[in-house]
Amino acid sequence: MADLEAAAARDRQSQRLGITEQRNPASADLDRMSSLEIVTVMNKEDHKVADAVQQALPQIARAVDAVVAGLRSGGRLIYMGAGTSGRLGVLDAAECPPTFRTDPNLVVGLIAGGKGAMFTAVEGAEDSAELGVSDLNELQLTAQDVVIGVAASGRTPYVIGGLDRARELGATTISLACNTGARTSAHADIAIEIDNGPEVITGSSRLKAGTSQKLVLNMISTAAMVRMGKVYGNLMVDVAPNNTKLIERAERIVMAAAGCGREQARAALRAAGGHAKTAIVMVIRGVDAAQARRALDAADGFVRAAIEEPGATADPPRCAAALAERPSVQPDSIVFTQSDPVSPHGDTKE
Repeated sequence: MADLEAAAARDRQSQRLGITEQRNPASADLDRMSSLEIVTVMNKEDHKVADAVQQALPQIARAVDAVVAGLRSGGRLIYMGAGTSGRLGVLDAAECPPTFRTDPNLVVGLIAGGKGAMFTAVEGAEDSAELGVSDLNELQLTAQDVVIGVAASGRTPYVIGGLDRARELGATTISLACNTGARTSAHADIAIEIDNGPEVITGSSRLKAGTSQKLVLNMISTAAMVRMGKVYGNLMVDVAPNNTKLIERAERIVMAAAGCGREQARAALRAAGGHAKTAIVMVIRGVDAAQARRALDAADGFVRAAIEEPGATADPPRCAAALAERPSVQPDSIVFTQSDPVSPHGDTKE
């Protein structure tokens, strides 16, 4: 009888815990397994992640629409989180300048504990709601900004404090958690909850939870940049060619988009100052760089509109002008801006 009562008590406790803190039966004997058995279990569990993300696609799409609206009104996209969740936000923010030629202040990553927390765990930083408020205050948050709070557990005080402060200032708030019924969901305008099931190692949310967060952040930033005219077809036409690999990629992009040879693409890129968008319009419309830039300006940077409907306007974004007017503010919690000496800018995957 006592054993049954103890088991029932454990079940009740498990139900109170978030899914990321519960034990996974599939890995209960992990310490007895061979290397192949361990990675096989992990691989099987990882297969569940994409399906879990699929269940949240409507909420993710709503988040994309909110980000686009914010950017078009002159706002920024700001990620904030602690530990792995914070690092993933920083990573996504760091990749936007080389991939989409965005201003380094347009997509920002905040991590509890500042730059040092990117490389070494800063114990206790995530438990401070006040720190989340302080970090956002240093950014001079506005109602046009969009703040995404990333917390696998869905209950990180740093994130909740930041989301509450953002809502006070009228900014759009989005929460991303890997538990259903997450506390952070109640503090956001749009709540994304991914149920990946328990981790292979109990509580190690750097595993499936981290993988799902990376997938979701990829979707949000990528889809938003597509909607902002940073992509033509599936080509990253705003790529910043900062190294040999990206220079060659820019040439291939112009060749594919304009249907020309490498020499013509290379010459157009030289004339366009390395700007693939301008080079594409130059080749397709048979104009010089200045004319191509005017066509792109009239089309608000959308290559398709500049080519197909010269002078057309596609719901103009005001982000560049707004950012130019706003002072560059970079608190210690912002990591890896393009001007940062440790920034891996240009390190966009093939």
